[in-house]
Amino acid sequence: MLFVGINPGIRSAKTGHHFAGYSNRFWKLLFESGLVPEPLTYLDDGRLPAWGYGITNIVARPTRGVGDLAPAELAAGRAALARKVRRWKPRIVALAGVMIYRALFPAGPGPLRPGLSPERFAGARVFVLPNPSGRNAHYSYAEMLAAFVELRELVTGARPR
Repeated sequence: MLFVGINPGIRSAKTGHHFAGYSNRFWKLLFESGLVPEPLTYLDDGRLPAWGYGITNIVARPTRGVGDLAPAELAAGRAALARKVRRWKPRIVALAGVMIYRALFPAGPGPLRPGLSPERFAGARVFVLPNPSGRNAHYSYAEMLAAFVELRELVTGARPR
């Protein structure tokens, strides 16, 4: 599975690690959902391949917020991500936010909720997660965790613990 973020925040750029923001809940959600067997932090992002996971962003340029990204950057990032997915062939592309879905499928359906999408991206199944940023006020932590658990069930075929 390949986790996909939109672009690095300033702290992620400074540390050189994914989802490094102080209020980002990605790593906690990974563990609490059962996707990884032990607690991790952003410093452990290089360990994800041990569990069969990769991690990347659509746009490599760090910004303070996604509003700083130009449509052309997102379009170029979509093409680059498609090349990565065709090369590495993950079964699932897990998008960390609805905005990423919108960047990949600009003509997609109207309002979208987290979960398995009917679309495929470069041959991979697409799963939309809530954005784990602390700035995301659209979803409660419990709703985020439920989406991560649903992803774990899809990946492992296991039922809730």
